[in-house]
Amino acid sequence: MKPEAQARVDDVLLAEPRGFCAGVDRAIEIVERALLRFGAPIYVRHEIVHNTYVVNDLKSRGAIFIEDLADVPPGATLVFSAHGVSQAVRIEADARGFQVFDATCPLVSKVHVEVAKLAREGYEFVMIGHKGHPEVEGTMGQLSEGIYLVEDIADVAGVQPRGDRLAVVTQTTLSVDDAAAILAEVKRLFPHVREPKQQDICYATQNRQDAVKLMAPQVDIVIVVGSPTSSNSNRLRELAERLGTPAHRVDTADDLQPAWFEGRPRVGLTAGASAPDILVQQVIARLRALGMVSLRRMSGVEETVHFPLPKGLGDRAMGEFSAARS
Repeated sequence: MKPEAQARVDDVLLAEPRGFCAGVDRAIEIVERALLRFGAPIYVRHEIVHNTYVVNDLKSRGAIFIEDLADVPPGATLVFSAHGVSQAVRIEADARGFQVFDATCPLVSKVHVEVAKLAREGYEFVMIGHKGHPEVEGTMGQLSEGIYLVEDIADVAGVQPRGDRLAVVTQTTLSVDDAAAILAEVKRLFPHVREPKQQDICYATQNRQDAVKLMAPQVDIVIVVGSPTSSNSNRLRELAERLGTPAHRVDTADDLQPAWFEGRPRVGLTAGASAPDILVQQVIARLRALGMVSLRRMSGVEETVHFPLPKGLGDRAMGEFSAARS
C-alpha cells in the first residue's frame, strides 16, 4: 500500500512584488492622518481598501465605515475609499457639508477623468469589469447614461450604443488576460472603438500577476494572502490555478489548512495589493511550523510609485503610523 503523503512544507518561494501598492498605501495613510489631525471619529465611505485586517485596525482607532451618507452626522470628516465614488455621492457629500478627503486611487481617478472628457465629446462607453464592485459602480456613476458594463466575452454582443462614438474603459484590478480577451471581442464587434492611451489595469495588478506567472510553474501550490472582497487577490488565485498549480486565498494565517500541503512541499506565496506585509509574515511563521526549510525571494520589478496626499493632511514626514502599514 502506498504511504500517505505528509503535510510538510520544505521550500517557500516569495513573490516579488506583492502586497501594498501605492494607491492602497496612500488611502490608508489618508485615514490615519485624518484621525491624527481631526480626532475620532472619522467616517469612511465603504471599506477604505478591501482587507479585513486593515479595516479592523482603523476601526479600533476611531474610523467608522459606512455605505449611506445619511449615517454621517453633520459637520463630520468623511473619506472616500480607494475605489472611488459616483458623481451622485460627491454631490450628496457636498450638499451635506462634510469635510471630505478623497482617497480614490489616482489610477482610478484617471479613468474617471477620461470618461468625463470623452463624454463631453459625445462618446459612449463599454466598461469591462465586475458588476457590484465599488470601483465599477464609481466609474459607471460618472455618467447618468451611455456606459455599458461587460463582465465576459458573451456580454459584448448585448452592447447596443446609440451612436458611432464608442470608447472602452476597464476596472483596474482585473485579470490582464481576461480583460485582453474581452477587449479583443469589443474591437471585433466595434472596430472603431477608442482605447485608452495607457491601459486602465494598474501597474500593481499587472506586476503581481506577472510574478505569479513566473512563480506558479516552480511550485506545487500557491498561497495568496488577501481578503474575500479583494478583486486583485482573487485574480491571483485564479491565475495560478489556470496555470495548473493548486491555489488558495487566505485572509489570515489561521485559514491555512495542513491538508493543502500533503505531497506539495514547494509553496509559492504572494499577497494582493491591499494585504499588509504583517499578514504575509504570519503566514510564513505558520509555514515554518509545518517544517519550512528555506525561504527564497523571487527577483522582480521594484515598484517606486508614490502618490501625493490631499491638501490639508500635512506632508509625509508627519507622525508615525500603524503596524498595518509595515
